[in-house]
Amino acid sequence: MQACLTGLLKVSLIAASLALAASNAQAQIRIGMVVSATGPAASLGIPEKNTATLFPSVIAGQKVEYIVLDDASDATAATKAMRKLVTEDRVDAVIGSTLSPNSIAMTTVAAESGTPLVSIAGASSIVEPMDKQKAWVFKTPQHDSLMAAAITQHMKAAGQKTLGVIAQGDAYGDGWLREITKAATPLGIRIVATERYARTDSTVMGQALKVLATQPDAVLVAGAGTPAVLPEKTLRERGYKGAIYQTHGIANNDVLRVGGKDMEGTVLPVGPVLVARQLPDGYPSKAAAIAYTDRYETAYGKGSVSTFGAHAWDAMLLLEAAIPPALKKATPGTPEFRTALRDSLEGVQNLTVTHGVMNLSPSNHNGLDDRARVMVVIKDEHWKLLGD
Repeated sequence: MQACLTGLLKVSLIAASLALAASNAQAQIRIGMVVSATGPAASLGIPEKNTATLFPSVIAGQKVEYIVLDDASDATAATKAMRKLVTEDRVDAVIGSTLSPNSIAMTTVAAESGTPLVSIAGASSIVEPMDKQKAWVFKTPQHDSLMAAAITQHMKAAGQKTLGVIAQGDAYGDGWLREITKAATPLGIRIVATERYARTDSTVMGQALKVLATQPDAVLVAGAGTPAVLPEKTLRERGYKGAIYQTHGIANNDVLRVGGKDMEGTVLPVGPVLVARQLPDGYPSKAAAIAYTDRYETAYGKGSVSTFGAHAWDAMLLLEAAIPPALKKATPGTPEFRTALRDSLEGVQNLTVTHGVMNLSPSNHNGLDDRARVMVVIKDEHWKLLGD
């Protein structure tokens, strides 16, 4: 009898030990990431993927595992990747994706599964207007409305009164058409032409000729990554001498390489990180931007930093700020922890990131203000801070 009891005690101790080990394994935080590392948006997605290698392995004393997937710049693939992360990998949060259409597609899965999603794409519509689905979604890039206002203010100061627009034929282009119209109208700026193009187009001659026929004072190309070079090159080849604006969607050095001298004089709003060392001393995010730039370029080479990798870094900083309060309420790997993390993200205040200062709330899941933008001009195939 004593031997039997001893055996049962040993079995119980082994079972308890195994249960504790399983509990500890489950307590590890898992963060998924979906980026467009291949396809038309690869120039944006690659620095985001690279940035993931710099993420911390421990947050608030908890080990963190990152699972990074490539959606190949495709919204359907982004949705599949999101579903895999929440159902198979059982992640606590997801960062991504690179493109606005992909991020928008992923929001449905975020809400269905109760998993916080921190988008690194630009469209305001990813998190606005707030509803039950978007309550699970946050975003680190600047709203296109914030950047559109900067462009129209620059136009007003330059005495430009008419604007032609060539925009991508997707959610990113939709958002920019909506926001540039809102920003232009109160300033007396007329939009005299709107044309659309696809990221995969090999020519935009028809669109360029239609815009040129209206003789606008300026043209805005509303696109992201290297595909946004084509409309500008076409305009210049057809002899357009007016001002050309681009969006923060082109803020990486691959665009300078592909565009070359055709991009000379282009004006655009960007996140401060792109010109970190040109910022005046005391600029709120200068130190954070330089720290990220140095860390990234140490790993990937001088001049390799881009604003897109910085958006991914800011997403990590946002989660790093929100995780400690969530850990006090629940254990990673549980629905309760994901809910606590979502609630904690809404409460992040005065968080300095590479692109600015974030103040989030239940109605504002981006939290950036005009400190998150500066105006630059492309000069001698480099980014030059206007006014510097």
